[in-house]
Amino acid sequence: MSQTSLNVTLMFTAFGYPRSLNYLFFAFTLLVYLTSVFANVFLMLIIYLESSLHKPMYIFLFNLAINGLIGSSTVWPKIMDYLLSDTKESSLEDCLIQAFWTNFYGGSAYTILTLMAYDRYVSICKPLQYHSIMTPTKVKQLLTVAYIFPGFSISIQVYLISRLPMCSYTIHKLFCDNLAIANLSCVTSNLVNLHGLYVIVALVVLPLCVVLLSYVKILLVSLKTSKEAQKKALNTCTPHLITFINFSLASLFSVIYNRFSLYLPREINVFMSVHFVLVPPLLHPIIYGIRTQEIRKCLTKIIRKRRIFLSAI
Repeated sequence: MSQTSLNVTLMFTAFGYPRSLNYLFFAFTLLVYLTSVFANVFLMLIIYLESSLHKPMYIFLFNLAINGLIGSSTVWPKIMDYLLSDTKESSLEDCLIQAFWTNFYGGSAYTILTLMAYDRYVSICKPLQYHSIMTPTKVKQLLTVAYIFPGFSISIQVYLISRLPMCSYTIHKLFCDNLAIANLSCVTSNLVNLHGLYVIVALVVLPLCVVLLSYVKILLVSLKTSKEAQKKALNTCTPHLITFINFSLASLFSVIYNRFSLYLPREINVFMSVHFVLVPPLLHPIIYGIRTQEIRKCLTKIIRKRRIFLSAI
């Protein structure tokens, strides 16, 4: 018998039965979540407070940090709740909401990373035209697209999945995503599959191609410049390249997990299911904080001011 009501209760089986070890997992999860929130908020504060960082690249980075907070806050509080709860249940409506924000986090992160690659391309390949191309208005327009386009595309996907008749109510994962909910349906929808393919192409494949093309052009231009210019280009691109590769690997792990989770050991399942929302939000602000010279200088400046202020008290 099919069921499409949003009042359906779904069960999560990946947590297992409540046991004392869950408290250890809860403590670790809380530590990771708070560290991720602190790192992203701290990076946002540095960019916001330092006027020298009010540039397109750092404005994009500021929004990447916001994106990291969305990803972490969508998943980790719910997982911590399940770790301490005797019942691992969620309504279909709440599950769909979590699926939307999880996919929005992934889609908008790829879009923002693509904008950052484009910014590096303009900065290195068209330095004399940079300020006329990357104007404040242009940056706002690009960021608007980075949020609206993924949000609109994923909203349609979630809506289509919500209309599917359901015959199963057990999710063998730690949190909700579109594929997990779609697999509960009694039928296979060609429309859902087609739109899912569109989302992957539009929000993953296309951004990947744009980033690769940007770096190919950056490489070709850099090869024609001096060693000093090549070193400068490498220093400005390395944090973004590391971040992009890191997020791409997390996305790949997520795809592998979604397709082959039934054939993998439980421990690997758990790691791969949370890697997508664990590693990128935690590492991105750390990578940029360590690898970006301007941010390091601003951080040193803030610490020095604080020391002077405390010594004056």
